[in-house]
Amino acid sequence: MRIRPLRIAYLGSALALGACGVPGVRGVRGTSPAPQVPWTPPAPRRNPPAPIAPLQVPPDLAQRIAQLRLADVLDLALRNNTSTRAAWADARSAAYAYGAAQGQYFPSIDLTGTATTLKTVPSQGRSAVRQSVYGPTLNLTWLLLDFGGRGGAIATARDALLAADWTHNAVIQDVVLGVETAFFRYVSTRALLVAQRTTLTEADSNLIAAKQRHDVGLATIADVLQAQTARSQAELNVETTSGALQTARGALAVSMGYPANLPYDIDSLPLPPPPPAINESVDSLIARAVASRPDLAAARADADAARARVSIARGAALPSLLVTGTAGETYFANRAPVPGNSYTLSVGLQVPLFAGGAHVNGVRGASAAADAAAARAEGFAQQVVYQVFTSYYALQTASQRVRTSDDLLASARQSEQVALGRYRAGAGSVLDLLSAEGALADARAQQVDAHFSWTATLAQLAHDVGILGIDGSSPLRFQTDTTGTH
Repeated sequence: MRIRPLRIAYLGSALALGACGVPGVRGVRGTSPAPQVPWTPPAPRRNPPAPIAPLQVPPDLAQRIAQLRLADVLDLALRNNTSTRAAWADARSAAYAYGAAQGQYFPSIDLTGTATTLKTVPSQGRSAVRQSVYGPTLNLTWLLLDFGGRGGAIATARDALLAADWTHNAVIQDVVLGVETAFFRYVSTRALLVAQRTTLTEADSNLIAAKQRHDVGLATIADVLQAQTARSQAELNVETTSGALQTARGALAVSMGYPANLPYDIDSLPLPPPPPAINESVDSLIARAVASRPDLAAARADADAARARVSIARGAALPSLLVTGTAGETYFANRAPVPGNSYTLSVGLQVPLFAGGAHVNGVRGASAAADAAAARAEGFAQQVVYQVFTSYYALQTASQRVRTSDDLLASARQSEQVALGRYRAGAGSVLDLLSAEGALADARAQQVDAHFSWTATLAQLAHDVGILGIDGSSPLRFQTDTTGTH
């Protein structure tokens, strides 16, 4: 009961604060009256902004929207992706900034116009004068010589342009890799669904065979129930994969820049053939990545830009030679004085003498920033080496998984045929048959996963090396398999 007055006082304070709450700014309500009270947004505008129009499928692809290929999917993604558009706009902005920086080599000329009206008071026997003067004036400023400031600014803009262009290329490769990953996830899920439907059909046949054997007294009801259980499990797998297929299909549509419910489909894609062995060493691929990886080149360009800023800081502490001049024409509103022109031209030497340590600290700070950028670029290069190293051996593992999964499927299929023949001949049990069927279903799933995982791993390696094409190609060298087994 003692707490109640405190609560009442607290609520009273909160209401008081709410009554005199924080004022709004330009029609937007202020903050909430108390920490535990949510903020109330302002009323919506009467004229809300028009909704964004949905993206349309280009006419050249709309005709085959139900049979898109990987190249079509990548084309749509690169057209619609906001990341590539933003990176391209950044590169264009950097190009214009570089062009603006180059203008420092030229003089700056400004045109100004003035109009002045004056009136004097009569004094010491002089009558009042009223006069209007107007005319244009040209102002010229030209930096003739400095000690690195202007060159450093232009070099900084140039390196920033290179970094933006390399970043644009890196973003394109990131988008291609993401779309390829979504593409192969979708087609592998669809292939897995086909394999599971085959397993379901086989489970139906086993259930029919178990019922027939039970009807003639060659099997117990336990055999029928076990076959029914296996059939239900196969149906559950089909239903689960069907849901996963729709999710993968929606993810692929979103990666193309469209809504998840876009009415499209992918052209029938057969199971990829067994991959050949890669004909490049990990060291050669690392060397190619260090030389051609676009995001690494962007990091190096950023480091060069930071190093060029040191020249700007040093130039600010050194003398500079400038030319300044003005030229103007003066006109009078009354007709008494005669219009005339005037001009000035001067050459000045500007020598910084003292700035309270700003120049020295500026140079030191720019040098430290350059060292930090160089260290970041070096550290990123080490990450690139690690990524290529990891992807290279992941591709080798994926290649071996493909061959092993093919052998596993062949063995599982033979085992299932033997178990099925024994069961139909009355020499085998239903447990042996169901075990062989389960192993076959698992082998089918592993084969699908191994084959399409190899394609995704290959794209990852090409991306990490920095040579992934915009059409999804991976220009790596492979050797021909001479074993004759695959």
